[in-house]
Amino acid sequence: MRDLKRAEGLPARVFVVDDEDFIRDLYKDMFESRGHTVFSARSGDEAVRLIRSMPSKPDAIIMDHRMPGKDGIETTKEIKTIDPSIPIIFSSADETVREQAIRAGAVSFWTKPFPIAMLIDATMDIVNARKRLN
Repeated sequence: MRDLKRAEGLPARVFVVDDEDFIRDLYKDMFESRGHTVFSARSGDEAVRLIRSMPSKPDAIIMDHRMPGKDGIETTKEIKTIDPSIPIIFSSADETVREQAIRAGAVSFWTKPFPIAMLIDATMDIVNARKRLN
């Protein structure tokens, strides 16, 4: 089992974009229980609006694919034009969009369902590696 302190690193700002209330709430509870701050949006359009208005951008974004209005691929592309440095972790039950998500700018693709603790650890590894480089 991984060392919890190493997996968590410094507190992070995580932005969850998913149209499912249950998923947003689950990610929020899990990340916050480890000391991280969570923002969320239920659609791509809402996510883009929030990103544009944030004075401090998130350390990572977890992006769903199928959402009302703008899907995760289009949302990823638009967010990358706003701030290309934000790592986006794509999360979808639709494995067929993996290549599109990576081409759009996602650093990682997770096929639902998966153990939430593994996603949190992977997200924090990405965030901590990015913070070490800056």
